[in-house]
Amino acid sequence: MGKTTEGEVRFSYMRMKYLFISWLVVFIGSWVMYVQYSTYTELCRGHDCRKIICDRYKTGVIDGSACSSLCAKETLYFGKCLSTKPKNQMYLGIWGNLQGVIKCQMEEAAQLDLGTDPEPRKEIVLFDKPIRGTTVEKFKEMVYGLFKAKLGEQGNLSELVNLILSFADGNKDGRVSLPEAKSAWALLQLDEFLLMVILQDKEHTPKLMGFCGDLYVTERVEYTSLYGISLPWILELFIPSGFRRSMDQWFTPSWPRKAKIAIGLLEFVEDIFHGPYGNFLMCDTSAKNLGYNDKYDLKMMDMRKIVPEMNLKEIIKDRQCESDLDCIYGTDCRTLCDQSKMRCTTEVIQPNLAKACQLLKDYLLRGAPSDIHEELEKQLYLCIALKVTANQMEMEHSLILNNLKTLLWKKISHTNDS
Repeated sequence: MGKTTEGEVRFSYMRMKYLFISWLVVFIGSWVMYVQYSTYTELCRGHDCRKIICDRYKTGVIDGSACSSLCAKETLYFGKCLSTKPKNQMYLGIWGNLQGVIKCQMEEAAQLDLGTDPEPRKEIVLFDKPIRGTTVEKFKEMVYGLFKAKLGEQGNLSELVNLILSFADGNKDGRVSLPEAKSAWALLQLDEFLLMVILQDKEHTPKLMGFCGDLYVTERVEYTSLYGISLPWILELFIPSGFRRSMDQWFTPSWPRKAKIAIGLLEFVEDIFHGPYGNFLMCDTSAKNLGYNDKYDLKMMDMRKIVPEMNLKEIIKDRQCESDLDCIYGTDCRTLCDQSKMRCTTEVIQPNLAKACQLLKDYLLRGAPSDIHEELEKQLYLCIALKVTANQMEMEHSLILNNLKTLLWKKISHTNDS
């Protein structure tokens, strides 16, 4: 037998190395595909959502303006999955010739709390109110009581009740049936839906197109994030957060268009600051919750963490705490921990405008024209420093907001982007 040459040994070693690397790549690829598929099936449960809603519709439990199209005619159907959490299903939707966004709850709407997960949706109590025999007047009292608990004693709550009843009349026959009332009641447990109804005539709130049970359809927004880059989740895991923030800034519209989008966010802050139905608090001010259309008008993509101030105060006042970290709702609504009582105080530290300016700081300063850069930076930092507890906060709030809007409008008013 001849001796094995050094070249043959090296070739054999390289072949084993190649086979091992190939096996490793296949193994990792299979694992990634499995994890991605598992994540997708966990996040995207549109089939289950549609089945629950349509079962209730076909048995006469619920009704609404989108029910027939979704469950009988099948002209409303689920497109691309946009969900980020299993309990909040979100899909692009096609409704005849129209495009929209379908939102559906896979768990019962949680009572506002500061960290615990909601109870799973229970089939037994789903769409259980109002009960059979409830008159329209009694239903109006129920809705009024719910609004009073969420929004406080507002002089025009009766107006809002009538607005809800008008919306609940899905087939526009002049009356609200029991199935329609069950759908409306389920939807009113969702802060986002309530805010959308209140702000339907405002430019920066997507229009409601229809509903069925606690599923509702809104207009589609062309650009679904403040920044123009979206990466697969597997890549996000390996990108450092600092580099990701820098990368986000590279993929944005031109500065005049960014200024127009920013003005839209400032206007939205005005809309929810001491509006006709009280003050609402932005508790998750992040770029992924903001979008814009092809005219660069801001549109709110996700308002689930915008909550009535009174509702938040009512819940947080009994919250036990050891430090200020125990007194946070969402990511941005923070109060202080009263160490003498070991309870959270009820006053949120930072107003909506300060949170909006924090989000806009890098977005606006990058690429800002040199002749306004210094003044813009000054106004943004004054804005970020705003505190709810400061004396004359409301006057400062209005002054800074108007200064920012005026500064931006003056710079872009002569451009096509305005």
